[in-house]
Amino acid sequence: MAKPKKQPRPKAITPKGFRDYFGQEVSQRTEMLRTIADVYHRYGFDALESSAVETVEALGKFLPDVDRPNEGVFAWQEVDENDKGDWMALRYDLTAPLARVYAQHRNDLPTPYRRYAMGPVWRNEKPGPGRYRQFYQCDADTVGTASMAADAEICAMLSDTLETVGIPRGDYLVRVNNRKVLNGVLEAMGLGEDAAARDNVLRTIDKFDKVGEAGVRELLTKGRLDASGAFIDGVGLSDDQAEPVIAFLTSKAVDTAGTLANLRAAVGDSKIGADGIAELEQIGALLDAGGYGADRIEIDPSVVRGLGYYTGPVYEAELTFEIFDEKGRKRQFGSVSGGGRYDDLVKRFTGQEVPATGISIGVDRLLAALREKGRIAAQATGPVVVTVMDRDRMADYQAMVAELRNAGIRAEVYLGNPKNFGNQLKYADKRNSPIAVIEGGDEKANGIVQIKDLILGAKIAESATLEEWKERPSQFEVPRGDLIAKVREILDSQD
Repeated sequence: MAKPKKQPRPKAITPKGFRDYFGQEVSQRTEMLRTIADVYHRYGFDALESSAVETVEALGKFLPDVDRPNEGVFAWQEVDENDKGDWMALRYDLTAPLARVYAQHRNDLPTPYRRYAMGPVWRNEKPGPGRYRQFYQCDADTVGTASMAADAEICAMLSDTLETVGIPRGDYLVRVNNRKVLNGVLEAMGLGEDAAARDNVLRTIDKFDKVGEAGVRELLTKGRLDASGAFIDGVGLSDDQAEPVIAFLTSKAVDTAGTLANLRAAVGDSKIGADGIAELEQIGALLDAGGYGADRIEIDPSVVRGLGYYTGPVYEAELTFEIFDEKGRKRQFGSVSGGGRYDDLVKRFTGQEVPATGISIGVDRLLAALREKGRIAAQATGPVVVTVMDRDRMADYQAMVAELRNAGIRAEVYLGNPKNFGNQLKYADKRNSPIAVIEGGDEKANGIVQIKDLILGAKIAESATLEEWKERPSQFEVPRGDLIAKVREILDSQD
């Protein structure tokens, strides 16, 4: 009789494109999101937690390929009695769910509806360095008003958020543009309703940051050689047709008035272009009235994000301080947030245009920026560890740790095998514990405890002489009743 085939053990590996987050990372993210939520709440926004799963139909234009619902998202088909059913998908972002929620509950929600949402999203895309299939987003949106005051408020709130989490003024800039201005430029170019030509121009504009003015001019006209020597065909426009694009991309002046004047020249007689410039002018005036100067928020025509998505103002928060990349080269940190006005999204559900505007913050990128600025500790402090010298006295140690916790001090009792005291201290080191509390039989009889400053002890061990060791003891003997006071004193000295 053949032996039953042994079931192979599953491999303990993280799925491709995903990663695990441990205590410190989770705590840092939670604290940062709490801080951001406080700012949003102060601005009058309400929290919304929508379903992590949406119908593919509801996701709509957010899908990379609507005809193949499992492309770009994690999707599956519900099966009914006829072996057919709705396609479902993990949410791709937090904006599509907002459109569905507002359309579904609009009769019960206030207008305008101001909401913020924070949570993971999933994208079935090819992973790469620092690019995962699951990541966090942090959004804030106002639905139901066409007023430019809503856009100005979003920009102001984004500025306040960055400063509140720890990005100082001067290390960031919120930049604002308007899609209508770009549409006016396309009109001034004489492209009319030629959708293919307009799309080619938009794709070329999107390369401005990489190839600069000269590169965009070449790509709009006859083409150019790239860095590898390969020739890239141009769009085929004449120099005169390309000129409004160049004027648009290079229209930033020393002040807002100068920038707006240059944009008026770039859009010519285009009405939609003039409307976009008027909206930028309103946003600028509202921000000035609120005390948000050009050192925090500025009009910048080079912001061309979401060209096929946004319908009016667009914004981007860029961190301007320098970091070193993996090759040791200096570069600016770059964008951590973006957004804009999208007035067509809810219309998919209701048939009626519902204006909306909002932003999304890249949570992981903002956390990385805070670490670069030293606003978040590289290593989180662990709990105070109460060691176990006598396993029969566990109740004493539990009472001790309860006192510490009731005093607001993070603490734990060592729950491993207490036989080897050295292993207990190794455990405390691995936990990055600031303090170890020791109470053996002699200490118990004499009504005292030993309190070991593990942070100071590690520093002394690294570089101190014998004399310095004696002068700066890292272990203290105190009456049992002084436990809380001494632990607090040591913790305060470590800050």
